[in-house]
Amino acid sequence: MMRIIAAKAILVSLALLSVSCNAKQEAAAGSAPEIKDIKVEQVALSAIDDYYEATGTVRSATTSTLSARVMGNVIALRAREGDRVRAGQVLVEIDSRDTLVQLQKAQAGLAEAQHALEEVERSISAAETARTAADANRQLAATTFARYSTLFERRSVSRQEFDEVEARHKVAWAEADRAEKMVQALAARKSQALAKIDQARADTSNAKLVTGYARITSPVSGIVTARQTEIGQMTAPGAPLLTIEDNSHYRLEAVVEESQIARARIGDRALVKIDALGDREIPGRVAEIVPASDPASRSFTLKIDLPVEEYGSGLRSGMFGRASFIAGQRQAIMVPQQAIVERGQLTGVFVVDETGIARLRLIKTGKTYDGRVEALSGLSEGERIVITRVEAVSEGSRIE
Repeated sequence: MMRIIAAKAILVSLALLSVSCNAKQEAAAGSAPEIKDIKVEQVALSAIDDYYEATGTVRSATTSTLSARVMGNVIALRAREGDRVRAGQVLVEIDSRDTLVQLQKAQAGLAEAQHALEEVERSISAAETARTAADANRQLAATTFARYSTLFERRSVSRQEFDEVEARHKVAWAEADRAEKMVQALAARKSQALAKIDQARADTSNAKLVTGYARITSPVSGIVTARQTEIGQMTAPGAPLLTIEDNSHYRLEAVVEESQIARARIGDRALVKIDALGDREIPGRVAEIVPASDPASRSFTLKIDLPVEEYGSGLRSGMFGRASFIAGQRQAIMVPQQAIVERGQLTGVFVVDETGIARLRLIKTGKTYDGRVEALSGLSEGERIVITRVEAVSEGSRIE
């Protein structure tokens, strides 16, 4: 009986407390301040673009490493880290005295071969003149021999005279044959001289080319990002000297998860945020998709072109960035950004109930789209929220 009486007493006390609280709330509602000229918006679902995000690093589309092609000491170094250079500018000079000696030797060989060619050509000219004379003498000897042969048959000349004419005929033929062979031999010597000239010219060109290797120029216009040598150091073929990047064309190399790569296409639009440049969004487009994935992270790399003409002065290789890609559309609750109320670390909005009383409702927010913030939780479709003059509204205010 005592327990039953105690339970009834507790129920009576709770009933009296509830009546008292309701009375206080009604009194508070009745005495709540009324605020006019407040706009209220009904919460509704909206279709928004669904994004997936990828992080990456800014890199130059073209990076060149200047290397030595000859061995020697560095005698001039005309660029340091941060210097801007232009294409064709001489940046490094290597001691080229050895190659200059080789060039002079090749040039001397060329001059010698050309002189030998001139001598052969003069000899050929003289030999051709001798051949012409020998041919004329041979023709005369042949004609004389034919005439004396007829006279000898008629016994108009002696045997001695005929033999002399016959001997001169044979000598003339031999002289003509010797002159012809001399011309042929000199023509062969001329061919050899021309071959030597070609070889000497090739040696000269090669020596000039090697001498040119001692002056290293920039292949692109850009900025020097690394310097791997100093004046006086010995270089070897293939040794890196300077690294230059083209600062007129930057890309964000973003890492995309394997599950998202099927959505990516070359030419897709992306919104890029570079932490070092603040919150502004940089429009970019996918220029390249690396076809192979990283087996460790199971991810792919997308190379996104960035508009350097607008943001190039602030972009640098190595900067961290995020790229957002449109993956489709979804339904979400969006509230105006001016409706958001900040209370320390808490975020909320004023919800107006059926009686017109404003209540602060804590919500969890997401991304911002064109001045409206996504409400991830805390609001339901159909509820009404205050969207103007939220600074004038307090808990329990009556909204007209």
